[in-house]
Parts: sequence; structure tokens; C-alpha cells
Amino acid sequence: MPDFALHADLGWTVAGLIVAAAFATSFITAAFGIGGGGVLLAILASLLPPAALIPVHGLVQLGSNAGRATIMFRYRDQSVLLPFLLGALAGVVIGGSVAVQLPPHALQLGVGLFILWTVLARPPAFMRRSAAIVGAFSSFLTMFFGATGPFVAAYVKSLQPPRMTYSATHALMMTVQHGLKTIAFGFLGFAFSEWLPLIVAMICSGLLGTVVGRHVLMRIDEKRFKMVLNGILVVLSLRLIWSGAEGLIWP
Repeated sequence: MPDFALHADLGWTVAGLIVAAAFATSFITAAFGIGGGGVLLAILASLLPPAALIPVHGLVQLGSNAGRATIMFRYRDQSVLLPFLLGALAGVVIGGSVAVQLPPHALQLGVGLFILWTVLARPPAFMRRSAAIVGAFSSFLTMFFGATGPFVAAYVKSLQPPRMTYSATHALMMTVQHGLKTIAFGFLGFAFSEWLPLIVAMICSGLLGTVVGRHVLMRIDEKRFKMVLNGILVVLSLRLIWSGAEGLIWP
């Protein structure tokens, strides 16, 4: 297999950074239940071609969340999964039917604003009331912006589960969502095969990050870490907003 296939024509340095980011962001999500997907999205938005951003991010997140869900499966809350699945299916179908190829800089701007919103604002109140509604709304958004974990997390937190149950249930819901999204992008014609070696490397790295993160799940100062994490997300989102706006104003 030629080198360009292994690193998806990005170069070994960029590919290495992306694989390392997959480990770090999976560690974050496993240890704190949320945040890794947004950081990974912001990093990939700076390194990948815009057309590949959401599909590649979705498949990597599918692998990462499936690994986390498998490791923590026995802690899941079974009762909310079927309503979420039905809502997510509707959201992906609707989102896929209206999805358009956004201009690259518009996508950067939209992703940056979306990430900033998830950090600075609370999800709407209705997102904490129904598994079906949160599945539909977040799955519609994920077809355009990718990292909708905070919306799903708001609902799971409203159930007030133990920490391990929260992490397992959130992982299963995100596995469902990213799985449906990957299928939808396949039908829409995205060529996953061109990115598959890099995606597999990211998923394997992410699985390792999940295993390490699970071991420190109960041992880290969560409040302090989340402050740092939010700071990183704000900086990354502002960079994306600047790049997107600059490209739209001065093409």
C-alpha cells in the first residue's frame, strides 16, 4: 500500500498529529464523559479538507464511542435507548435529505460558532425532557456540525444517573448517532475507502485512550480539568471562526 494511502495524502506529520489527537480526545471523553468530540472536531477542522471533516469525524467517533460503550456496557440505562434510536433515525434522514455541500470557509465558521455555543450556552430545556426529541434534534445537527455530544449529555445528566451509568449510556447513544450518520454519508456518496487506513489508526489510538481514561475516571479534579478543557475549546473555536470569516470576506 502506498504511503499516501496510509496517511490519506496529508503527510506523515499531520497524520501523526491526528492519530495522537484521537488518543487524547478519547481519554478526555472516557475520563469526563464529554468534551473529547468537540476538541477532536476543532483539531480536524484545522487539518482536514472541509468536505471530509464531518464524515471522517463521525466514523472515528463511532469507533471511539463503540469502544467506550463496550467497556462500560454493564452500566448502561437500557430504558432510554430505543426512543433515542427512533429519534436519531428521523433526525439523520431529515438532515441527510437537506444536506448541502457548504463552502469550505462557511463550514469552518459554522463549526467554530457551534463549538463556542456548546461551551458558553446551555442546551435548550426541551433537550432534557425526551430521549426521542434529543435523538432527533442532535442527529439532525450532527449531519452539519458533527460534535453534538453536549446536547445528548444534557439529557443523560437530567436522569441523574451514577457517574459510570452516565458515561456508558452517553457512549451508547453517541454510538447509535454516529453509526446512523456514517451510513447516511455512505449513501450520499462520501468515499470512506480513501480515508480508511487513517481512520482505523485513529480508532485504535482512540480505543487506547478510552482504556487509559477509564482507569482515571474517578481520580481527577473534574472541575479544574473542565475549566481548562473549556478554555482550549474556546481558543480552537475562535481560530476556526477567524479563519472562516477571513476566507469569506477576503476569498
